[in-house]
Parts: sequence; structure tokens; C-alpha cells
Amino acid sequence: MQKSFKEIKPTLYVVSTPIGNLKDITLRALEVLKEVDFILAEDTRTSGVLLSHYEIKKPMISYHEFNKNFKEDQIIKLLDEGKNLALISDAGTPGISDPGYEIILKVIDKGYHTVSIPGASAILSALVVSGLIIQPFTFIGFLPRKVSEVKALLKDYINRKETLVIYESPLRVEKTIQSLYEHLGDRKVVLARELTKTFETIIRTTLKEATTLEHNTKGEYVIIIEGATKALDLSLSIPKLVKQYIKEGLSEKDAMKAVAKDRNIPKNDVYKAFKIEG
Repeated sequence: MQKSFKEIKPTLYVVSTPIGNLKDITLRALEVLKEVDFILAEDTRTSGVLLSHYEIKKPMISYHEFNKNFKEDQIIKLLDEGKNLALISDAGTPGISDPGYEIILKVIDKGYHTVSIPGASAILSALVVSGLIIQPFTFIGFLPRKVSEVKALLKDYINRKETLVIYESPLRVEKTIQSLYEHLGDRKVVLARELTKTFETIIRTTLKEATTLEHNTKGEYVIIIEGATKALDLSLSIPKLVKQYIKEGLSEKDAMKAVAKDRNIPKNDVYKAFKIEG
């Protein structure tokens, strides 16, 4: 049991930072950043802008995706020495599609405190102004790079009714929108970029329409997709169920794979039934 403020221990503070507008930082976050002994930053140059703006002068330690494993010992050693640390990412909340989970787990395993300092979140900032159902929602993060892995992942979400939220690079957004349309079918979508900044843009449209638009190649995107509006009737015959999946946007091949998974039967059996009776 962690009693964060009753039992004093060396602490790793997980501090949320602005996702764009530097004013979107909490008074508590500023207080913690001024009081800790060291700040773990994803990119010391990016974080340096924030810290300089608020005249915070603390030693920073680079902690990012490519060095996180061999930085663990240094971080734990500092806690062993009684130091308090703050973990920040380039923007938003550490650990959410950013480095953080591994060191948080390590600190917990070593018996030290981890304390959340809440603040800005791109997920929530986009979701609450999207106009789509806010809860329930599922945050997927970034989609895999391989086409086969994207197919496999999205297949699991085609009949899910909750709103889906993903992150995407501006350089990959058009390809991702096309994949979403091909595998989830046409449904409402919201694309939010440059949130809280001067060029904040929110596009509310459909996946089909979004595939025809030219998308800005600057600023990370939050993509919010409408959940399935109707559930498939799994009691249908195999051919009819395959056709229902196709109507929902799956290719014939993927529709047959989905039915095989639903019925827990070999894909070849679905193929034969569909070709004979369909």
C-alpha cells in the first residue's frame, strides 16, 4: 500500500506537461518541477524550452525510447540516495504512447513512491470536443507499421461499439485513414491536430470523405473514430454472416477470416460454405 503523503519516501513524480500551449501547465506541476532534484526528460532540448519559460533551473537527465533500459540503474541509484525525480515527456502525460511505463514499474518494484501530477492530455482534449460519444472509449495508441498487423488489430474492433482513439504521425495519416476505411467501413471520424496551438484544426467528417481530403503534414494527429453502430447477428448462416462483414467494410477474404474466428472453425470450412451457398 502506497500512502503517498503520509509516508515519506524518495519519489518519482509523473508530471504532465502542455501539449502545445505553454500556459496549459498546472501550478502543482510547476511547484514539483522546481522542488525535485532531477528531471527526466524525453528530449532535453524540447523540455528546456518549457523550463526556461518558467525559469526552472534543474539538472535534466535524458530518458527516451532508445536509452530507457540502460538509464534505469542511474535513476534507481538516485532514488537510493534519497533524491526526488520528475518524469516528463515532450508533451502530455508520460507513459501514454511515450516512454515511462518501464521506469514507473521499476520504481514501484523497488518500493519507492510514484505520484501522478495530472495535466494536459491530447487524448482527452480531442475527445471532449469531437462531437462523438465520449464514453466508453478505447485508446489504441499508434497503429502498427505492418499492413498485416494493422488488419489483425482493426479486425478485433470492427464490431466494438465504443469510440476509438488513435495517434498518428502527419506523414502517415493519409495511409492510416485509408486503412481505417477499408477495415472498419464508413463511419464518422474526427481528425484533430495542433491542439491548443495557433493552428489548431479539427475536421469532423466520415472515413470515406476523409480519404478524399488533402491532410496537412505538420503536427501530430489524434484520430477519433465512431464505434460500430450495429452489432452483427452471429446466429446468421455462414454465407449471410460473411456478407454482413463485407457490408461493414471488410474485404471478402477478411470477412471469411472474421467468421472463422467467430465460429471457431477452420477458414477453409467458411470458404467452402460461402462459395457453395453464397
